[in-house]
Amino acid sequence: MIPFLRTTLLLTCLAVPTKAADLTVFAAASLGDAMAELATIWEGETDQAIALVLAGSSTMARQIDAGAPADVYVSANETWMNWLAERGRIIAESQVDIASNRLVLVAHDPNAASEIEVTAKSDILGALGPSGRLAIALPEAVPAGIYAKAALTDLGLWKGLSARLAPTDNVRAALALVALGEAPLGIVYATDATAEPRVVIAGVFAEASHPPIRYPAAVTLDASHQETASAFVAWLVSPAAQEVLRGYGFLPVRRSE
Repeated sequence: MIPFLRTTLLLTCLAVPTKAADLTVFAAASLGDAMAELATIWEGETDQAIALVLAGSSTMARQIDAGAPADVYVSANETWMNWLAERGRIIAESQVDIASNRLVLVAHDPNAASEIEVTAKSDILGALGPSGRLAIALPEAVPAGIYAKAALTDLGLWKGLSARLAPTDNVRAALALVALGEAPLGIVYATDATAEPRVVIAGVFAEASHPPIRYPAAVTLDASHQETASAFVAWLVSPAAQEVLRGYGFLPVRRSE
């Protein structure tokens, strides 16, 4: 049985960055590569240093609620942003959706590559074999896992697969299980799949099978640098920042007129 996988992407247990920074940004793990490039561009254009902390949205939301010194929070779903808003931990008027994504099934075996839509007739259980497990982020807490459970439930596949899961702290950890061959299949974002050459997309979930995947960003109420944080959040929806996000496979958010 695959053990529960815990991973840290940049900092262990979301420890406070030791390097002085003008801005501390807590961002969803799935945004890692894109946010790193965005931070570099921002630093070059403004001479303002960014300390970037990447982890599961739920973990970071709880840390912010407990007083972690984040200036900006970027979540992989609205649920955790709303959770912080209800606790008065973010500046509501600063919140904006910066990107969207797709949910895909990934496989370690390159022969499983397929862009076919996952349906109620898809035999994911059979593809796992007698002992293989399906890698997903925590389905009750982490956005990627929440979306995965919603999609599988909508397709009538959750009941058969719920006992065959390999749950992880964040989506990049689920991706790593498949990349390393420790799990034959996993459910991650399309952007994660394209960033990892050791996995292939084995199926695509219909957008209607799960809630819209959106990434809201907001300034925290206790931000030490509120003016800089507000400028950074606003910049994330600028044409220049959106071009970077598109380069990593993120989709634009449909905005009402």
